[in-house]
Amino acid sequence: MATAVETVTRCSFCGKEAPQVVRMVAGPGVFICNECVGLCNEILAADAPDRDQLSIPYWQAMSDEDMLAHLPRVAAVASQVEGDLRGWVHRLRDRGVTWTRIGEALGMARQSAWERFSAED
Repeated sequence: MATAVETVTRCSFCGKEAPQVVRMVAGPGVFICNECVGLCNEILAADAPDRDQLSIPYWQAMSDEDMLAHLPRVAAVASQVEGDLRGWVHRLRDRGVTWTRIGEALGMARQSAWERFSAED
């Protein structure tokens, strides 16, 4: 039987842990905190930006130091997403779903899915 994957729930946008915010909304493999939802609402309520602004990644306005400081939060969210994905795969395997079907759903070969997710953590 697959082992449970334990991860700290973090906002996929700001990286704050669940105990640091009032509420966390879950999506398929992602989470967003009430603070980021509030910021999104402010952005959506503002006048529509120039279409050229939409194609500029926000990190281009960050200094090297800001980007370096942000890396651990990005890594923590990536780890959380990987843990959640691993959990979904383990639940499917517990239900008897084949590696072939799991691989197809993820766009990879059966062998690749097995190699990535079969190891007990």
